[in-house]
Parts: sequence; C-alpha cells; structure tokens
Amino acid sequence: MNLANRLKAIKPSPTLALNAKAKALAAQGVDVVSLAAGEPDFDTPEFIKQAAIDALKQGFTRYTPTAGIPELREAICAKLERDNRLTFAPDQVVVSVGAKQAIYNAFQALLNEGDEVIILAPYWVSYPEMVQLAGGKPVFVQTREEDGFAPDPEAIRRALSPRTKAIVLNSPSNPSGAVFSRAALEGIAQALRGHECLVVSDDIYEKLLYQGEFLNIGNVAPDLVSRLVVINGMSKAFSMTGWRMGYAAGPKWLIAGMQMIQDQSTSNAASFVQKAATAALKGPQDIFIPMVEEYRGRRDMVVDALNSMEGVRCRRPEGAFYVLPNVSGLLGRTYKGAPLTGAVQMSEILLNDFRVAAMPGTPFGVEGYIRMSFATSREQLRKGLERFREFVGSVR
Repeated sequence: MNLANRLKAIKPSPTLALNAKAKALAAQGVDVVSLAAGEPDFDTPEFIKQAAIDALKQGFTRYTPTAGIPELREAICAKLERDNRLTFAPDQVVVSVGAKQAIYNAFQALLNEGDEVIILAPYWVSYPEMVQLAGGKPVFVQTREEDGFAPDPEAIRRALSPRTKAIVLNSPSNPSGAVFSRAALEGIAQALRGHECLVVSDDIYEKLLYQGEFLNIGNVAPDLVSRLVVINGMSKAFSMTGWRMGYAAGPKWLIAGMQMIQDQSTSNAASFVQKAATAALKGPQDIFIPMVEEYRGRRDMVVDALNSMEGVRCRRPEGAFYVLPNVSGLLGRTYKGAPLTGAVQMSEILLNDFRVAAMPGTPFGVEGYIRMSFATSREQLRKGLERFREFVGSVR
C-alpha cells in the first residue's frame, strides 16, 4: 500500500517538527531554550475558562450547526464591525477548528487543479502546502527587508495570471512581524483592481501590534470587500492555542462551500469552546494591553541584543511575537572548521550544540534568516540570546 500521490509534494510542518524535537529533548532532562513555537506563554483569561466550565456544567456538549452557534457568529460579526469596520452577516461566517482549518477549507472550496494563489515571501510555512493539497499552485512574490517586507505592487501585477484565484495577506506577519502600512495596502489594492481574484487576509496577529493602527485591506479599499475573506481566531490574542477556535468571514458562496468541506470533515468546532469564544469576543477588550506591553519589552530586549552581535542584524518588528534576524553575515564563515552554508544547517547547530531551538528562514521562503519567537519568559530569552551569542562568537 502507498500513500496518496497528493502527499508527494507536501513537506511536514518544520515548526511543529522542531518544536517536537525540542520538547523531546526537554523531556529527557536536556536544558533546551525553545524559541521556535508561535504560542503565547500567557494563560487563557479566567472569564473565558469560566464560560467553558459553565457550558460543560449546563450540558452544552452536543453537536452544533457546522458553521457555529448563532450567538458566536453574531459575536464575530459584531467584533468585525467594532474592531475592523467591516460589515458581515452571520451567514457569511463559518466557525472552524482553529484559523488553520479556516484557511485550509477556503482553499479546498476554492481551488481547482492548477489554479494559482499568490503568496508573499517570507510566508507562514503552511500556506504553500495547503494550496498544493487543494491541487493549486503557489506563486511566490518576494519582498525585501529594506522595504519593511512590504510587496512591490508591480511584482504582484506580474504574478497575476488568468489562473490566479487568490492572494494571501498576513499582517502582522509570521515570520517577519512586519505590518503593512496604509500606503502598502493601497499599493496592493491598486495592483489587484482589474483582476477578480479573492483576497485572503490572515489577521490572526491583529491584536499584537506595537505601533499605529491595525488595518485590513478592506479598510483602505472598500471596493475589494465583496471578494475579501477575513481569517482570524482566538489562539494568539486570547492565549487559546489549544482550544482550537478560528473563523472565516467572506462571500456567502465561498463560506457555503467551506461549510460543505467542514460538514464532511470535522463538523462543528467543540460546542463548549464556542461558548468560551463567545465570552471572549463579548468580554473586556482591554485584556490585550498588558500582554502587548510585555511583548513590546521582550521585542526590544531581543532586537537590541541581536543587533549587538557581529554578523547579525535584526529589523524591529511592528507586530506579532517573532523576530527575523538576518544572519547572512555569518554564512560562508566556518564553525568547527566546516563552512556555514545555510540557515537550516545553522538551526541544527543551534539545537544540537547550543540547545537553542530557532527556526531557519528557509521553509518560510527566505534564506539567510533565523526566526525566533519571543513568546516566552525574559529569563528564557536571556538564556537563549546568550547561547546564540556564544554560537556567533564561535564562528570564524
């Protein structure tokens, strides 16, 4: 027996694999500093946990509509209106088992064999694989560090073709932490006018913003809202990664197709988790402030430390909880007499010799970079940075 042919082009998630290896070493008693996982180290707020407990005690443990309970879908619409100035009706919303499933279902519902999806690099590692699993073809548009990782509108125009079904935007970005300015979004919108492709906006990090105002492309280009798909969830902002709760809002025809996909896969997200998500969206919205301030302090500590290391430079991210230091200045040098040839090799050395788990930029579509998460304690960050400095000092 053989696996399906569709899996031949798919690679395992490198972030999950590296995080699993780091956890396995830690379970063996090895002192590993993990800067690999994109998971908040804050606990889920008590009022959200209490809402789930109340739902369980009240016996709210049965199937719900696949698209989510009406109360939650209405709360999502209210959130999008309140926070994002975007108007959607409840039948334009589907609740999913994490934002990841929402993106996966969108591509499954949208793409035919050979259809193209434009993805801006660097990108979250799962975007290309999800496109390929749906029979589509990822088309990459490279961005540059010196441009703040904002895309060149002309490069987007060149990438558009009659087969283009969608473009994916992620701001704040994983892995770069870059946030698209109003001007950048206007440039993207202008490039897309005259083409009918959908705009898939992955807004999962919208609350983790260190300067300015969060903008969805629909805020600067209302004419694109009719073909806008907003992806979001509870994992990052509400520290609910393990709860697996996400959602999508978009055109009715696509949402209906996504629901059909979900009907035949997971059906509904967990019933009592939907109650917790409803409480989160309706509850106090100032809970993000202390979390964001702590992340801001960690960001500055990490960026300043990295920029003090010879051969390393690090752009200060405007959002999310990642830094993407440029380590190309170390490549071509030697470590233990052997040449450093790439970020994957560097990541392996960091874990095996210095007990630091950090992602190479390569699977994110950018070589010569290392992605580090600062969603861990300052004590762990200091320890990890000191070990990274030790590595840098050992490169000749």
